[in-house]
Amino acid sequence: MVVRLPAALALLAALPAFAADTANPLLERHIANIEQGLLPAVTVQGMAPAKRKLSEEMARLGVPGVSIAVIHGGEIEWAKGYGVAYAGGPAITPATLFQAASISKPVTAMAALKLVEDGKLALDRDINSYTTFWKLPKDIDNSPVTLRQLLSHTGGTTVSGFAGYAAGKPVPQLVQILNGAAPANSRGVHVSTRPGSVWRYSGGGYTVVQYVMTQKSPEGFAALMDSTVLKPIGMADSSFEQPLSPARLARAALPHDRQGKPVAGGPHTYPELAAAGLWTTPSDVARFAIELRRSAAGQANHVLSQTMANLMLNPVLDDFSLGLRMAGEGQAQTFSHGGSNEGYRNRLIAYTERGDGLVIMSNGERGSELIHQLVAAIAAEYNWPTHRSRERRAVALDASAIQQLPGHYQLGANEFQIARSGEGLTIAVGQSDPETLYSAGNGAYFLSSQDLELRFDSSNSGRALIGTTTTAFTRLK
Repeated sequence: MVVRLPAALALLAALPAFAADTANPLLERHIANIEQGLLPAVTVQGMAPAKRKLSEEMARLGVPGVSIAVIHGGEIEWAKGYGVAYAGGPAITPATLFQAASISKPVTAMAALKLVEDGKLALDRDINSYTTFWKLPKDIDNSPVTLRQLLSHTGGTTVSGFAGYAAGKPVPQLVQILNGAAPANSRGVHVSTRPGSVWRYSGGGYTVVQYVMTQKSPEGFAALMDSTVLKPIGMADSSFEQPLSPARLARAALPHDRQGKPVAGGPHTYPELAAAGLWTTPSDVARFAIELRRSAAGQANHVLSQTMANLMLNPVLDDFSLGLRMAGEGQAQTFSHGGSNEGYRNRLIAYTERGDGLVIMSNGERGSELIHQLVAAIAAEYNWPTHRSRERRAVALDASAIQQLPGHYQLGANEFQIARSGEGLTIAVGQSDPETLYSAGNGAYFLSSQDLELRFDSSNSGRALIGTTTTAFTRLK
């Protein structure tokens, strides 16, 4: 019998999960503790954190399937799938395919750096010197834009991300995407700020990289990625094929919206392969992370030399390296990247020295909320020095704040709503459920579901601190 979503989500707890290796009792206990003890990103001092069950959170958030790979001691210690690919469909296993979304970018960066090592590209040469038919337009001046800048989001290029193309919609060619020409659904890519002056996330910049890499490879981008990175690392379940062949699609987790309903027509097609086109599994992404860490230590080097691997992990601006977000130092240093395509949410985190890490992939729009809790639970279970729930002290809300802060706000591409609730305040980020907004004193406010701090100015606009990144927000009404 085929069970329809979202009613099928209530059955998730009863569905079997598949583990790569749960043969020893200690490992089984680790996994069980995580499954039964999801934690919020932030805890309030003096209040016991509310631990939640993975199966119940999947049902609450409308996320049909989740796949996890945990790295420990420099190896994949376990990989396990939960839930289903779609209602009435197969259970998620470690071999189930997901769209990696923006985790495609660091994989692309590794391939680009391989071309640099092979002498086919240079990190600091004007990117337009590699092209003839299409040139990157520059609004500011004729300052060169380099591969180093594009890989680190410092080239001043536009277009943050891409929506993909729903089933049945025409899919543009790469040059049409770069020009913003029909049938492309995104604006053209151009340089709008001085190259090298600021960090600004740009999937458009990675699409320029894709174009340049394709110019250097007559076999096409997907084949180039396969021969340069995927095969040498052993990412046998990964491909930049867009759209997927029927055989591979039969192995894929299908995307779902915020209500847990299937995205009409199935996965969107992303011709912006470098920025968002990778299909993969958490275990394969973990293999990528392990390879990069080993290469930096001089222990693997199947793709990059030790020197180039360390260069890839070296921050360029605002803690962003050539394809990855860097944080911390020594034993606490991590490299990471998230991914968000239509109906898919993912996360990669790995330590450069400890040999620990995780990859989590989900096929639901609210998967990010689930991933926040899973990361905190895994970090606590494995005693990581970072990424654990952050404890914060809350103080009584000021009466003026209760009166003045309720409203609708814009934060980057997202919105949040603050509302009064009795003698307190709630906040709903995007379309998430409302939750308590706490005061930390001195004009700072925080919530528990994510490490987000808000500071308001006299106009009730202000700045948000998300992890280590500061972003302005404005009041809409």
